[in-house]
Amino acid sequence: MNILFVCTGNICLSPAAETVLKFIIKNNELSDSIHVSSRGLIDYHVGEKADGRMKKYALKRGYEIKTTAKQFDPTTDFEHFDYIVAMDDDNLAEMDKLDPKKQYADKIHTMTAFSQKPTHYDHIPDPYYSPGNKGFVLVMDLLEDACQGLFLELQKKADDKS
Repeated sequence: MNILFVCTGNICLSPAAETVLKFIIKNNELSDSIHVSSRGLIDYHVGEKADGRMKKYALKRGYEIKTTAKQFDPTTDFEHFDYIVAMDDDNLAEMDKLDPKKQYADKIHTMTAFSQKPTHYDHIPDPYYSPGNKGFVLVMDLLEDACQGLFLELQKKADDKS
C-alpha cells in the first residue's frame, strides 16, 4: 500500500502528515507493507527541508520530520500511489485539474475525511503565515487525529483483502 500526502509547497503540512503516519505505521510494525511519502503542487521549495517551525512543533510531540520537498508528478504519482491525500480544498481542486478524465478520482481524498474527533475544520489550515505557534499546534492536533483515522482505514482495507 502506497500513501501520498499533498500540500502546496511540501514544507509544512504534507511532510508533517507523512511523519505522523510513518510513526503510527512503525509502532504497529507495518513499515514493510505501508509506504508513505509527500509532495507539493508547486516547485518553489523543491530540495528544501521542512519549515523549521513545523519541525519544532512536530518534535515537541516526538516526531522528527526529515523530508526534503518534492513536487507532485502526475505522470507517475497518480499511478504509483493507492491513496493521494490533499490537505485542503485548493490542493484537492488542483489534483482534480491534474486528473481531467477523473481516472484516479477514487484515490484522491482530503485529509479531514479521515478525522476521528468532531471538529469544525474541513481542511488542514496552513500555518505558514500564521503568527505565533497556535497554527502549528492546531495542525499537529488535526494531523494526529486524521492520520490515526487513515491508519484505521488502511488496516480495515488490509483485513478485508485477507
